[in-house]
Amino acid sequence: MSVVIIGGNDCMVCRYKLLCRQYQCKPKVFTQMSGSMKDKIGTPDLLILFTNTVSHKMVQCAMSTLKGKGTVVARSHSSSMASLKNILEAHLQGESARG
Repeated sequence: MSVVIIGGNDCMVCRYKLLCRQYQCKPKVFTQMSGSMKDKIGTPDLLILFTNTVSHKMVQCAMSTLKGKGTVVARSHSSSMASLKNILEAHLQGESARG
């Protein structure tokens, strides 16, 4: 499963990726807006938005890129590891119930 994380803390990028890999997910993390972000997002299974640490422009860019592609969007005000873990566990339980 592929996961894109938008927002979060710069110093936590490696920890976000490590946690995602523990759940057998392929992560991409964007903590800052870049010109090529729109091209690099791709079509993930899950988009996680850390709303406290993300600009409105980044949210708009991500949402417009993924519109109509069937990506599940999870929003969290907190960008903590516990919050990410809860999102991944909830999504993976939903995956196992469907499949």
